[in-house]
Formats: sequence, structure tokens, C-alpha cells
Amino acid sequence: MYPQQIHQYVRQFFKENNCEILRENEHFIHVQLTIEMDKKIMNRPFYWKYVESTGGEPNPAQLTLITDKNRLVESIAGEVVHYGSPRLNQLFQVTKELGSFVQMYERVVNETGPQTILTPWVGLNYKITYSSDRTREVLYSLGINLMTGMIINGFQESISGLNLASTIAANTYHLPYIITPVRAVERLDAVIENLIQQDDHTWAEEAKERRRKDLLVLEYFYRGIEDEDRPECYRIEKNAIEEQYETKIKVDVLNGGLFYLKSI
Repeated sequence: MYPQQIHQYVRQFFKENNCEILRENEHFIHVQLTIEMDKKIMNRPFYWKYVESTGGEPNPAQLTLITDKNRLVESIAGEVVHYGSPRLNQLFQVTKELGSFVQMYERVVNETGPQTILTPWVGLNYKITYSSDRTREVLYSLGINLMTGMIINGFQESISGLNLASTIAANTYHLPYIITPVRAVERLDAVIENLIQQDDHTWAEEAKERRRKDLLVLEYFYRGIEDEDRPECYRIEKNAIEEQYETKIKVDVLNGGLFYLKSI
């Protein structure tokens, strides 16, 4: 996940959760949190318990996140976020908690003219985690047109600049879908499976080689001792090495939705 993608995600996250953006450029963002968001991500329960018990005036925090430290020219005090960082993972989790599936309609400026026709899409944001003793995570945002079956990558980026609402506007009509959302999800899952198969999996072979070397070192310290005579600590350490280098691939759907759109 590139810094610009992280910035776009962070910006959209706060925008969707009604947090005012006080200042930003391409490499950092400074926001005023709402009370709800402060409670969710700032980890200060005692402050909120005190405010609520005394009837004091709430003062939700402001937060500065640096999304590309290497290109930041200004001297900004803030929290650096990158793919895999605790703060970004926290935002992913909050997004999942607040609503993993939405139904949205594009708002078109010319709503008083001829009737606007919207096309149904299903969009899903996936996270693929490749893990052994090291971890790599990859994000994909896929969208599928429920009329034609066309699939695009970068769906989240395609709709991030659109004016979306949870209710359909007047003088707007949406087409009934031909491909059901369930079938659409199956197709997108198949795309993700194919992307995984086509990915470079030398990471798994490298993990197996590191495991082999660690096991050789372990065996060196117990050479000359029959297996049945080796102490329990040998078996514990061997199992730990096997677990440490076990290769796994995990796919998570972070969120998604049914979108009725005119622009794509």
C-alpha cells in the first residue's frame, strides 16, 4: 500500500466519520475528532468517564497523522502511519466495526433535469496477509458492475471523489441488477484467489530455508543423542521453530457495499 493510498484512505475515513479536516497536504492530515471517534481511537476512557460523571464540557482531541514522512517538507509534529502500523490497523478495525457493508447512491448535480439513471456495482476492500516469521499485507479494492460483469481494480479510489448518500435523490432511477450481489462477491473472491496464485511466492520458500537452517542449528546442539533421550526442552524448541516459520495466507474483507453510480 503506497503512501498516497494510505493518505486517501485516512482522509476518507475521517470525512465519512464527520471529523473536520483542519489542515492537510499530500503528506499529512490534521483533524478534529468527534466525541464518538475520540472514544474509539484515543484510548482515554478515564477522561470521558470524568466528563460524563461531572457534566463537564467535552473536549475531543485533535490528531495529526503523517502519511509520507520522506516527502514531508514542513516541520510537523504528528504520528507517522504506514502499512502495518498500529494506528492504521486501528482505523481498519474501526471501519469494520462501524459498518462492513453499506448501500450508497451517487448524487448528481443536475437533479432537476432529465431523469438520472444509476448503475449498480458491488465494491469490496480486501486485505491479503502473507505470514511466516515475517508478514506482508496487500490491499485490493475491487468493484464489479452488476449489469455487465466488468471488474475494476482500484474501486475505492474511483468513487472517493463522488458525492455519495445513503438515500436515492429525487428524479433519479437505479437499474435493477442482473448479477446478484451474492454472485458478484463470488466472482470478486475468485479474482482475489487468482491474484494470490499469480503472486510471487518466493517468500514461502525463503521461510522454509530459514526454518531448515534453524533446525540444523538445533540439531547440532543435540548431536549424538538419540531422539528418545533428548530432553523436553528440545521438543519445545523444535515445535517453536516449526510454528515460527509456518507459512500462511489469510484473506480478510475489510468492508464493502452496493453502490448505485453514474460516473463509472
